[in-house]
Amino acid sequence: MQKGSESNGHIIDMPPRYEECELREGSGSGVPGCWQKCVRFLKRNTIVILTVSGVLIGVGIGTAARNMNLSRAQMTYFAFPGEMLLRMLKMIILPLVVCSLISGAASLDTRSLGKLGAIAVAYFLVTTLLASGLAIALGFIIKPGEGAGALNSNTLGIDDTVPTNKETIDSFLDLARNLFPSNLVAAAFQTYATDYKMIIRNKTLGNATFEKVPVGTEIEGMNILGLVLFALVLGVALKKLGPEGEDLIRFFNSFNEATMVLVSWIMWYVPVGIMFLVGSKIVEMDDIVLLVTSLGKYIFASILGHIIHGGIVLPLIYFAFTRKNPFSFLAGLITPFATAFATCSSSATLPSMIKCIEENNGVDKRISRFILPIGATVNMDGAAIFQCMAAVFIAQLNNAQLNAGQIFTILVTATASSVGAAGVPAGGVLTIAIILEAIGLPTNDLSLILAVDWIVDRTTTVVNVEGDALGAGILHYLNKKDAQKSRQELSEVYVEAVANCKSEGEMSPLVTHRIPASTPSSAAEPEATESVL
Repeated sequence: MQKGSESNGHIIDMPPRYEECELREGSGSGVPGCWQKCVRFLKRNTIVILTVSGVLIGVGIGTAARNMNLSRAQMTYFAFPGEMLLRMLKMIILPLVVCSLISGAASLDTRSLGKLGAIAVAYFLVTTLLASGLAIALGFIIKPGEGAGALNSNTLGIDDTVPTNKETIDSFLDLARNLFPSNLVAAAFQTYATDYKMIIRNKTLGNATFEKVPVGTEIEGMNILGLVLFALVLGVALKKLGPEGEDLIRFFNSFNEATMVLVSWIMWYVPVGIMFLVGSKIVEMDDIVLLVTSLGKYIFASILGHIIHGGIVLPLIYFAFTRKNPFSFLAGLITPFATAFATCSSSATLPSMIKCIEENNGVDKRISRFILPIGATVNMDGAAIFQCMAAVFIAQLNNAQLNAGQIFTILVTATASSVGAAGVPAGGVLTIAIILEAIGLPTNDLSLILAVDWIVDRTTTVVNVEGDALGAGILHYLNKKDAQKSRQELSEVYVEAVANCKSEGEMSPLVTHRIPASTPSSAAEPEATESVL
């Protein structure tokens, strides 16, 4: 079967690749068929095999390097190849997100865009709520913080620094502010965040009262949320312009395709970078065994939640919509999952995810480049599990009994705050402080979460990107089903119009007809006509 290439929404037949022709020609040359299949498999999955090998080799190198007592400077040099991979992936995020969303929004008509957007929002909301509920249920069943009151930062050698406490209302206001950045250029490298300034009031007779006043600041980090909203609105605006906006749409389409070529080049460096990323993280930890044994129940509960949600809940949702095997769909995304495991960043995984889901799974470019950048920003199923489990763990650590109101607050706050969670390593830890403040728990114990975050954050990111991928697959199926239904309806309208052609008394002025000639050649099927219905 010949492969097709999509251009402006149409499928164009392409000639078979040279490698495929070569294999077909050599099929009768005495070479065993099993060998041909092995060669074809290796060519098709070269990057996947190299990526998985890079993870395994990185674990071995990191374990061996721990016995070498490397200095801080030597650890930095050891991690340099992995740092280069992260820098390349982050470099490509900005043009990829902006151009893919603009071209994706402009390629879909307004009605389809609104329908797909509504389905995507409903999918993101439902899956995140399910993830939060699953985490709380597992927290009450496993009880990871019960009997762990002896844990403290001195015995584990943990840094006591925790994120600055932020009021819940200011966190949600910052989310709204970041949706509409005041400076679009600055949004590429800065994010708005509320800080606090203490002001002295009523200095009388040696007594003074202090007031905490919120102050707006700009912190380093790309404001992807604002860029996503701007790109979507700009794409819709270009679509509304009609012929006047076609030149700019073609520009962003070309820019997007060129970006994907760069992504394909970066993909060949991914195995090397992943190897050193995993190895350097193992070398950096002081005592992995002590951390795992002390916080083992929390780590186990979090990873178990990720396995259940990613291995059962999300595949069942995909199967319920498509009636297709979800694991065959996920099998084509091993490289993005390995990248997510190594980088702990949903945003850094976005380039490889878009490339693999289009080439391996055949998802429509208009769908994948529209939904995946949005999902990498607002869909954080794994982060919701991680945050809710951490909140239950800290509550049990402090012997606090959570009531129904606090549980409901955790569900709502985790779902809402995961939308604004940064798609970077350890980005979810900042939102745990919001949840703890909302239910009245101290944030000092966050240092324990930070100590093992590098372990749990890997499965967190894998579940995050899996939810985005399956969401794109569901939208692709629904969009394809609607297109087939529309073609069937048009075909039925045409058949009725042809049947009524002989009746000159009653004819609909809305339907164009082609009167068949009375020659013998008219016995064949009439030509397709276009209905303006």
